[in-house]
Amino acid sequence: MGSANKPNAWMRTRVLLVDDHDDTREGYAIYLRFAGFEVDTASDGIEAIRKARSLCPDVIVMDLQMAPIDGIESTRRVRALYKDVEVVALTSFAEEERVHAALQAGAAGYVLKDSDADAVAAAVRAAHRGELQIDPAVARSLMSVIREARFQEPISELTSRELDVLRLVAAGKPNKQIATELDISERTARTHVSRILHKLRLSSRTQAALWAVREGLVKVERGAG
Repeated sequence: MGSANKPNAWMRTRVLLVDDHDDTREGYAIYLRFAGFEVDTASDGIEAIRKARSLCPDVIVMDLQMAPIDGIESTRRVRALYKDVEVVALTSFAEEERVHAALQAGAAGYVLKDSDADAVAAAVRAAHRGELQIDPAVARSLMSVIREARFQEPISELTSRELDVLRLVAAGKPNKQIATELDISERTARTHVSRILHKLRLSSRTQAALWAVREGLVKVERGAG
């Protein structure tokens, strides 16, 4: 649903910034506009879901602590409705349970509110490119998520080509680079990623990367962010 009215490639990345604190929301909005993004804002999850339909953003920067619907549930609903809209989770602190929940809900990136504005902008750009961008402060928690994840879907469900694509997704490669490395079109790469997520019953590239690490398809060096 979200792709029909997506802006053309030459247009600026469209961001929907969701936060229930006026000062935080407006502060990040000003910076992101200065950084070259087209920015709209929402003050809660309900407004975010409504605006996601009308504005068709490329990336949503989602505060996790909101009422009446928190950012984790809002992320889950957005990802269920608009598969091509990426979500970057934004929160005040790093907690393992919140990291896990945000990733399970389909977030493609996770940054802390005490990160500088450049880090938020970098996370938005990475999510729009289809890359993984995780704040270094939560890397240790992510490794715990990898160890404890309970993905039961067998690896035999994937074709050899899909396994190749999955390894590159886990390495943080965007679709364009996957296409180049495998000598396929970018559209074909995108289709492979969609099929992988469907077969494994996952909702984001980040979840797919965690699955690949857990299954031993890629190795993460000790201490790597």
